[in-house]
Amino acid sequence: LADTYFLFSGLIGRSWAMVFASGGFKVKLYDIEQQQLKSALENIRKQMKEMEESGSLKGPLSAEQQLALISVCTDLKAAVEGATFIQECTPENLELKKKIFGQLDLIVGDNVILSSSTSCLLPSKLFTGLKHVKQCIVSHPVNPPYFVPLVEIVPHPETDPSTTERTYALMKKIGQSPVKLNREIEGFVLNRLQYAVISEAWRLVGEGVISPTDLDLVMSDGLGMRYAFIGPLETMHLNAEG
Repeated sequence: LADTYFLFSGLIGRSWAMVFASGGFKVKLYDIEQQQLKSALENIRKQMKEMEESGSLKGPLSAEQQLALISVCTDLKAAVEGATFIQECTPENLELKKKIFGQLDLIVGDNVILSSSTSCLLPSKLFTGLKHVKQCIVSHPVNPPYFVPLVEIVPHPETDPSTTERTYALMKKIGQSPVKLNREIEGFVLNRLQYAVISEAWRLVGEGVISPTDLDLVMSDGLGMRYAFIGPLETMHLNAEG
């Protein structure tokens, strides 16, 4: 089994680790803080055991089998060894992310994919100037990735098409729902759609058209029920007589 490797063990890193372990992949969690790694493993174990008991654990493996696939590391070089896919999960700080990818750029080979979990930083800002830029991509999950399958795959202008295809195939293999953006755009797609709805929600409430409680009901008991399984374009296509 190929190794997958996650930079930093916060909420997103832990959730990603659980998703990949559920798909049978070896996972290394890297962090500079040993205590952070220890608490991450404890948290993952607790969540997996609870889900196993409730019958909601993902994948064919038991919780113990999945936990056995996850190891931790505080040494970057040792962590990267054997990895074929690296998912960066540091806070949304451009300089921090650029520093991390700069370090990775010096130690990875030509086959590993360097992927970022960023929700808003453009690939051109993250990866430009790296010698392994063709292997770089954004894989933006929806929090928490373990329960929400969508992953936005956003290439840098110089990302090799094979990097995109390999990332897409990997996400499908672990049970996520990847979508490919043909080019980068501010906010990607999920947040652009979300912000359009939020903007109109503020306007309708602000102008006194509807109360905040009723506005939320329009989504939760109306549009949201439809959009939970069918998108806006398919809705228009199938409306009324289809």
